[in-house]
Amino acid sequence: MLDYSEKRNYPRMEIECPASFQVVDGDGGGAIVKNLSGGGLLMWLDRQIEPNATLMLEIKPINDITPPMNAEVRVLRCTQVEGGEGSFAVACQISRVLG
Repeated sequence: MLDYSEKRNYPRMEIECPASFQVVDGDGGGAIVKNLSGGGLLMWLDRQIEPNATLMLEIKPINDITPPMNAEVRVLRCTQVEGGEGSFAVACQISRVLG
C-alpha cells in the first residue's frame, strides 16, 4: 500500500514566479509566488497582510509561453519567514480565477 500523507484536494506545484497584488479597498505591491495548486497558493511579501483580506492577484510567468493568471484570493494566514528579514509567507485560498 502506498503511504500518501498529503490531504489536499489538489497537488501543489513548486514555482518561483513574480506577481503583483492589490488589497481590495487598500494598497498593493509585489510578491513572489512560491507554490500553486488548484485551490490556493503561497506567496512571499515584504509586508504583513491581515487574515481574511481579499486580494486581486496577477501572477506573471517569466516566459511568454504561459499566460498571466489573474485571480481573487482570500488570505488564510500570514507568518514571518524565519531568516528572511522583512519577508512574510502569505497563504491564500483562490476565490475565483478572472478572465
